[in-house]
Amino acid sequence: MSCNISKTFLILNSSFLILLASCSVTNQISKKAEAILLSDTAIRSGHIGISIYEPATNTYWYNYNADKYFIPASNTKLFTLYAGMKYLGDSLVGAKIAEYENSLLFLPTGDPTFLHPEYSKQPVYDFLSSSKKELWCTYYLDEFKPYGKGWAWDDYNEPYMTERSWLPIFGNNVYFSGTKDNITYYPKKAISISKYSDFIMYDSIGYVNKVTRDLDQNNFLPRFEGKAKVNVAVPFITSVDVIFNLLRDTLHKNIRPCSTIPPNTGESVKKTYKIHSQPTDSLFKPMMHRSDNFFAEQTLLMVSNEHLGYMSDEKIIDTLLKTDLKDVPQKPRWVDGSGLSRYNLFTPQSFVYILNKTKNEFGWDRIKNILPTGGTGTLSSYFKKDSGFIYAKTGTLSNNCALSGFLITQKGKLLIFSVLTNNYPTGATPVRKAVEHFLLDIRKNY
Repeated sequence: MSCNISKTFLILNSSFLILLASCSVTNQISKKAEAILLSDTAIRSGHIGISIYEPATNTYWYNYNADKYFIPASNTKLFTLYAGMKYLGDSLVGAKIAEYENSLLFLPTGDPTFLHPEYSKQPVYDFLSSSKKELWCTYYLDEFKPYGKGWAWDDYNEPYMTERSWLPIFGNNVYFSGTKDNITYYPKKAISISKYSDFIMYDSIGYVNKVTRDLDQNNFLPRFEGKAKVNVAVPFITSVDVIFNLLRDTLHKNIRPCSTIPPNTGESVKKTYKIHSQPTDSLFKPMMHRSDNFFAEQTLLMVSNEHLGYMSDEKIIDTLLKTDLKDVPQKPRWVDGSGLSRYNLFTPQSFVYILNKTKNEFGWDRIKNILPTGGTGTLSSYFKKDSGFIYAKTGTLSNNCALSGFLITQKGKLLIFSVLTNNYPTGATPVRKAVEHFLLDIRKNY
């Protein structure tokens, strides 16, 4: 009897000591948050939410507005990353093929690596170009729009707002390089709906060092000042005509559009199979390191295609939130894959949740390979000393910035954190510096 009482006492006493230590850490971090973040002149006129969690003990070390909703900007990509890791396997499905006696039907999957200049190996292109059969390709008109809900329309000329499409080709960009007297660009053969037969025209006055595209036409206007050089990617307007003309020009053969499955060939299908294009992490790593919006949007569409059988960002988000992510602490308003939309609303605790879930399901080593650490990617100017203790995703829109990820303290504790800031009147740099100071202090002292 006395032995049981002693054991009970030890358990209660240990629990009390753990609780006391936890309260002490919370109080200490609260004071640091007040001194470093909450009183910062760049932050205090806006809004901030903070959550710090230790997965080993299933304990929140600190929460401040952690269950409140914020515009997360590109932190949204953490949810897209989880979906991609869950449903896209080890390698991307670049094409689905239905083979007939004399023809092939190419079903696009939304793979953004097709003929993208960063990927030298192109298995789908190699397969299509080597086929001796008549080529058909399905196309989609109604499943999704080129832009997401809440995107800023006047950013259409910027490479961070490349159009989404069912068959991305060349990254859905035109690539310009050179000078006024020696400019090169590709691809060249997309159809323009204007009177110009090619992508390019020159301005006769007012040269500056940039390339602009008409809002509603694929007319591109290089402008130069003196001998200035340009090296830019500018999104082109996607359409069935543009995509098929680029395909035909690149494959050097006819490829026929098909809006129905099977195509009207009068043949019976012999077999179906998939062609894999790239390792999935070769897409996810640049998506997170440079916060590539185009890769994120296409990732979500590929997940939809694999999981639902068609491409719809709205339907796949709804499905994920009702199934795999049904336990998220505060159900987010999630509307796109990239975070370009200001309609997105997430809480700091929801990012702690998705980071912990991703680590548990896919492993710490894989996460470290995908997320940028200090001095790399979008963290290139931050956490550079003793790099390798932080792996995190930034997020930036005007007057909003975010940072969520993993922090390893000097005592070897692994923490998950999320700091979301909205509606501050300054630029992002002073906010990021304050957040860096706060996280480095936690790393040093715990």
